[in-house]
Amino acid sequence: MSEPRNELQLLREWDADTPPLTDPARARALFRLHQAMLTPTTLAPATVRRRPVLRMAVAGVAAAAVATSVVIAADDGSSPRTQSVSATTVLHGAAAEERRLEKPIAPRDDQFIYTKEITKETPTTGGRTRTYVDENWNSVDGSKESYVSELGHKQWVPVYRAGQGDWPPRRWTLLKQLPTDPAKLLIALRDGPGKPDYNRPMKAADWPMTQYLVAGLLRTPVLPKGLRSAAYEALATVPGIKVLPHQKDGDGRVGIGIQYVGPAGTPWAHGGPILVFDAKTYRYLGMRDRRTAGGTTYDQWSYVAASVVVDRALQRP
Repeated sequence: MSEPRNELQLLREWDADTPPLTDPARARALFRLHQAMLTPTTLAPATVRRRPVLRMAVAGVAAAAVATSVVIAADDGSSPRTQSVSATTVLHGAAAEERRLEKPIAPRDDQFIYTKEITKETPTTGGRTRTYVDENWNSVDGSKESYVSELGHKQWVPVYRAGQGDWPPRRWTLLKQLPTDPAKLLIALRDGPGKPDYNRPMKAADWPMTQYLVAGLLRTPVLPKGLRSAAYEALATVPGIKVLPHQKDGDGRVGIGIQYVGPAGTPWAHGGPILVFDAKTYRYLGMRDRRTAGGTTYDQWSYVAASVVVDRALQRP
């Protein structure tokens, strides 16, 4: 008798001859899969057997507060010093820095959120580094077409249709509905649309997808007041978060990296994107990532160069 295969294996093997998904497409597929897992389905019992809910197998979950030694520049100009910091320290420090520097915005429904993101990528086997300057104009309430750019590929995005969803949400009203309490934010992301069950504790199987949703929030350049700092503190509680010293962002700044490494069998088993923070202030600098497309794997470095509210698409600040 053959060994049973879990749903993730079946997903990987399905239509295996097609070209691999790009990272954004994979993110959208993961989000739709997560939504399908959470949405009650009515099926005809006489003809269709309901499949069991997909659960990610988790074995030996690591502790969240993994510490490492990093070199910290001294304020008085003396020799740098080495100190041990944990992921919890970095992420709570990032939350405090975010609260200190945050400039809350209150965009109108008819406006757009403009962002400018710089991404540099180099083939892992060596070669020319390419730089992309992506400018985006996202409709605040989704009632107007948005104009987005992804690694130089530009397109107009249609207005939202009833029942349509994406992650992270582009509509400001949906972002504002998310809790700014870190513990509640985790539960709200875990449970998806509807009424979160704040009395049900997080289980090992909940963490991989939940951290993915938290990380998606942190990739959003502009968030409502208090949501980014809550996301940092929520991420600090995720098992499997580790610290990586001497990481660079897209502007060449060196800092401390924070990365999630998931259990075997999950898409993050070899590590997810790396968030880079200033080693002294813990201010967020940018992100390091890796993508595969057309048979080539690229190392990426990115950072947000500008973000502001404007009145119309294609209007620059």
